[in-house]
Amino acid sequence: MTALSADIADKIVGEPKLVGRPDVNRKRLARMGWIFTAPALIVIAAVTIFPIVYSVVMSLNNVNVTGNGFSLDGFTFSNYNLLLHSSLWRNALVFTLYYTAVTVIVELIIGTCIALVLERLAAGRGWMMALLLIPWSMITVINAELWAYIYNGTYGIADYILNAIGLGSPVILGTPTPAIIGLMIADIWKTTPFVAIIVLAGLVMLPGDVYEAAEMDGASGWYTFWHITLPLLRPTIALAVMFRILQAFGLFDLPYVMTGGGPGTATTSLAVLAYDALFKNLAFGPGAAVAVSAALLVLLGCLATLRVFRAQVGQEGT
Repeated sequence: MTALSADIADKIVGEPKLVGRPDVNRKRLARMGWIFTAPALIVIAAVTIFPIVYSVVMSLNNVNVTGNGFSLDGFTFSNYNLLLHSSLWRNALVFTLYYTAVTVIVELIIGTCIALVLERLAAGRGWMMALLLIPWSMITVINAELWAYIYNGTYGIADYILNAIGLGSPVILGTPTPAIIGLMIADIWKTTPFVAIIVLAGLVMLPGDVYEAAEMDGASGWYTFWHITLPLLRPTIALAVMFRILQAFGLFDLPYVMTGGGPGTATTSLAVLAYDALFKNLAFGPGAAVAVSAALLVLLGCLATLRVFRAQVGQEGT
């Protein structure tokens, strides 16, 4: 192929023509990369960044509801001041933090145990993983409807089991503490497989020569787990915890479908509180403030987890 035909081919394909200087080539390839990713970035900005920015603007304004929608009428911090003095917001924050902590810890423990069992399976691991992913693959709303059926006081299997073991017939979703525990069980059942798959991916990547050396030194299985497996899994565990904190802190589907945030406000998360304020009470300013406060807390949690993750990776590299 002649130089002229090569130049024509480059123009037809649309690829940048590379020259002898690497810095120029990198700039041209970077420019082409931005051109190809521009549509996706525009969509992300339209459906993600713009709503976040507009929510922040709404939370810092007096929002007046009119017949034609709503209007922003003046900068103010009154919406956040209202949150700080609101018992509803404090209760929702405490419930969300408590729910997140309990579910993430339990899912991490059970998921790690399941991953350890799967990692040792010589046969049938694929079938076990497929069965394990069934709860995770279910839509959260369907999962909530399933557990609401299980907890039903008239025909639910939970009521039958509790009667059989002599605990009577408590109204699970109608009593605060049982309702919270019931939501946690439904969440743990659905998302533990997600943690197990992440931990399993970390387990299969661990170097085998370390375990061979430990076995030659006469280390027990318990000692090997605590002093070899667990330290090597710290980056993987940190990653799983980060994802689960982000998901659990945005809790909305389960309580909205199963309890509606009740009984009372016992299972009202920050996401449910924001929804009620925005779409039920039409309190756009306070509702936006609740959403922004939840987003800020999620961001802080994400940054803290990433900091821990980087620290663990740095320790593994020393």
